[in-house]
Amino acid sequence: MIINVYKPPGITSFGVVRKVRKASNIRKVGHAGTLDPFASGVLLLCIGPDTKKNDELMELMKEYEGVIEFGITTDTYDSEGVVTSRKPFQDNSIEMIERVCSEYVGEIQQIPPMYSAVKQAGVPLYRMARKGKIVERKPKDVTIYSITVLNYTPPFLSLRVLCSKGTYIRTLAYDIGQKLGCGAYLKMLTRTRIGDYSVYDSLFLRDLKRYFEDTKKYGCCG
Repeated sequence: MIINVYKPPGITSFGVVRKVRKASNIRKVGHAGTLDPFASGVLLLCIGPDTKKNDELMELMKEYEGVIEFGITTDTYDSEGVVTSRKPFQDNSIEMIERVCSEYVGEIQQIPPMYSAVKQAGVPLYRMARKGKIVERKPKDVTIYSITVLNYTPPFLSLRVLCSKGTYIRTLAYDIGQKLGCGAYLKMLTRTRIGDYSVYDSLFLRDLKRYFEDTKKYGCCG
């Protein structure tokens, strides 16, 4: 069984896994692609024998919608971090913004943020970051298929991004800010799609218990 769950802000992806385990009374549950705690949107849960499909689902294209705030940087590159700099923000034209965004479309390399689950010498980077350590990270190859500007009301920029697995939208926000010379962080993020799984079809956490009750009652396969 594969279910498309809406992860709200303020809970970890594994926290959603625990709720699904409790609602389904099934221990074998995994998710196909982590969402940061501050982010929301599509989280695919694989249950029982279908946990073997995790890797296959993670290869699907992702779609995100996010809001970037210019003039501020944080240590996590998102709204949960500590502010590390503030700079006067120059109101760039929409043409300039779109031109800078276009530079990140295609096969690119991203340096993972320190506050990430990427491991170095077997240790997650976020554990090092919490101890105040900053280490050199190897860039990762990712693909960004498109970046669409949805709205620009300085200092806020709303974007839609289509990308491959492993892409950090937080890093994209940071890099765009660096390119413009004012800094930036990711204020909000929603994963709106994974492959054909849309946020508009997602199951809310409050409906999990009833969903699994109905699944057992009517013999649905999800």
